[in-house]
Amino acid sequence: MAKKTTRLEDLAKRAGVSVSTASRALNDSPSVNMRTKQAIWKLAREMDYPFRRHMPAGPIGAKATISIVVPHPQGRGARLSDPFFFELLAGVGDAARERDCDVHISHVAPASYEDLQMAVTTHRAEGVIFVGQSTLHGAFNKLAETEKRFVVWGAELPEQRYCSIGSDNVRGGERAARHLARLGRNKIAFLGQSEAPEVMQRYRGYRDALEADGLTVDDDLVIPSHFDIESAEASVDALVKNGVAFDGIVAASDVLALGAIRALQHAGLSVPGDVSVVGYDNISFSRYSNPSLSTIDQDMVSAGRLMLSKLLDFRGPQARRSERLATDLVVRESCGG
Repeated sequence: MAKKTTRLEDLAKRAGVSVSTASRALNDSPSVNMRTKQAIWKLAREMDYPFRRHMPAGPIGAKATISIVVPHPQGRGARLSDPFFFELLAGVGDAARERDCDVHISHVAPASYEDLQMAVTTHRAEGVIFVGQSTLHGAFNKLAETEKRFVVWGAELPEQRYCSIGSDNVRGGERAARHLARLGRNKIAFLGQSEAPEVMQRYRGYRDALEADGLTVDDDLVIPSHFDIESAEASVDALVKNGVAFDGIVAASDVLALGAIRALQHAGLSVPGDVSVVGYDNISFSRYSNPSLSTIDQDMVSAGRLMLSKLLDFRGPQARRSERLATDLVVRESCGG
């Protein structure tokens, strides 16, 4: 027996509003208040009402729309100008194109649970990808109690009740540090703001690697830096001027690694002759730097496909299950072997 199609009249009756009000809400009319719109959009999704046909026609008639939201900067910074964001967007965009979906980049920058809730409920997209948790782990857990249509690109954290997709950050940090140790580097610095969840895990992998290889974990070699080239350059420049001895750097991102290399070269130090450097992300720029950058690769093509599938295909526990993507060490000129 064919499933009964939900009519606009059915939706309006369920919402307790007139048919004209339901229609205006579906079309995002300013004459309907936001709370009523949110309630009607939520009911439309629950009742499988095909409300996308009420939206203004797009240029290519997308089968679905995914919204990308970047929480308020903290730790990594999550700036749209970060080259890694473009790599992530490309992975999601390519996956969306395969699925005939549109991708929308939101201007909002959530900083609280209420902001996250608004980001999920005040539009008609089929799902939301949040880029990073920032300091909102608890808020995401609360959001997961009522909303299923979101996934987070980021770390998997203790007692997590929402779905996150990301690389195996601990393993990636460990592989970077162990490679430098195998090259004979024994004073290896870590560059990055460890407050961000992903960076904290990369730092943990770095520490694990040093301890496994019998090397000293020196707090003087943990170098805080914001996620931009200028900040990384200034942090490494200060380390050199303070006379701290080091012969290797594990950077929490490629952008940080490129800033570190600039500082080392300005100080007259050779990379990799005096200091070996490994980054993280494998952004496109990394292969064209001088020297070309050794780095930890994240498979953004697979990441994009997996996040789209979590939002469009999976239901129940499978949709909530977080997953880690494998990382690969890409050896180029900056580490010397």
